[in-house]
Amino acid sequence: MEGTAKDLVLALEGLEREKNIKREDILKTIEDALVSALRKNLGKTAQISAKIDVESGSIKAFQTLNVVELVTNPETEIDVTAAKAYLKNPKVGDIVTHTLEVQDFSRIAAQIAKQVLIQKVRGIERDNFYKEFKPREGEVITGSVRRFSDRDIIVDLGKVEAILPYCEQIKKERYTTGSRVKAIIAKVLSQTDLANIGDDPVLARYKSAAFRMDKGQRGPYVILSRANGKFLEELFKVEVPEINEGIVEIKQIQRDPGFRAKVLVSSIDSKIDPIGTCVGMRGIRIRAVMNELSGERIDLINYSSDVSTVLMNSIAPAKANFVKIDSVSEKKATIIVPDDQLAIAIGKDWQNIKLASKLTGWDLDVKSESQKAKEGEAVTAAVQASLADIEGIGPKMAEVLQKSGFTSPEQIAALEPEHLATIQGIGEKTAVKIIEGAKKQVALKQGHEQEEAHDNQENN
Repeated sequence: MEGTAKDLVLALEGLEREKNIKREDILKTIEDALVSALRKNLGKTAQISAKIDVESGSIKAFQTLNVVELVTNPETEIDVTAAKAYLKNPKVGDIVTHTLEVQDFSRIAAQIAKQVLIQKVRGIERDNFYKEFKPREGEVITGSVRRFSDRDIIVDLGKVEAILPYCEQIKKERYTTGSRVKAIIAKVLSQTDLANIGDDPVLARYKSAAFRMDKGQRGPYVILSRANGKFLEELFKVEVPEINEGIVEIKQIQRDPGFRAKVLVSSIDSKIDPIGTCVGMRGIRIRAVMNELSGERIDLINYSSDVSTVLMNSIAPAKANFVKIDSVSEKKATIIVPDDQLAIAIGKDWQNIKLASKLTGWDLDVKSESQKAKEGEAVTAAVQASLADIEGIGPKMAEVLQKSGFTSPEQIAALEPEHLATIQGIGEKTAVKIIEGAKKQVALKQGHEQEEAHDNQENN
């Protein structure tokens, strides 16, 4: 028995060390496996228990039976006569516990015990991996490419295989088996998590990747990302100590992975330039980050409490002249740039302005000075044409009125003649004539609108 006990202890220590499974859990699993195997021989309702003595290496199993006059269920009952083999004076209602011969297991029963043990050990191992990796979400980790599952990459992390889904890869990167991969742990999902992901489109893509790679693994699924903005933030933390210390703060990140990223930074110390700190001496810090991201261009944006300043800064590397806020409630704005900065501000395939919009949360449009000037000219021409339609107003008079701030017939119709006559070149008689002409045009316009409204009602 000593050899058996020693072998058992060594086996338990090996599982505890290699699989990180507690000895008590392993013993409980083996005992449950023995009970399951014995029930295959003695019946599903049989009351069976098992106990392993680590010191002696012995394995004992027991069956509990109720003493009855007439046996109706031999799996749980024994009559008084048969109970005399176990008790001196048995009577109805007593309980008999007898030891089962574990050595008498059939080959099939032993195989069942082995299968149950393997399944339960795997289940404990899965739970331990989940408990180990779940708190590590957001941590940057390094592994090697094990294999490929469609366009997803299976990464060996040592203890567990992780998934780098296609949607979380930098598209221009190419990997081969054995290649080193650095990524952030984006999510750790159990089988239950996958079954309850709901309508989240990102988690749905993770679920698809997990199902493609699963070879009976049943979790946990460690999802990696190199496209996540959090990955870029963690890389900066490694290279820029001031971020870890809280002196420099990353407010927001938006990425087009592998091509361009915009990072909004601020500093709690007015003496420290957050952009210069992140760039480092001769660009050494930001270059290290860019190299890890396959040359991804990074625009560092200085944060400001003034919205217009942030919007102007957001289109870096382009330089802006000014910002026109079109709607505060709808968060719409137009950024005016010099003619030679327009292409830079827009970026290839509108990449720069799109990232700027995502970074600030504003719907941004960008126009050059020439475009803005042409738009202004077009608006002016339209206003003057509208005024020139008024009886008594010619093209030159329309230009004078427009420059004086009048942009519609309604404005002029509401004036008194003496007010209009204060404009140079307009006398009182001319003023009366112009106001009368404006009133006629307003009335005519209102008549057309009423007719259109009436026609619409009839058509409906």
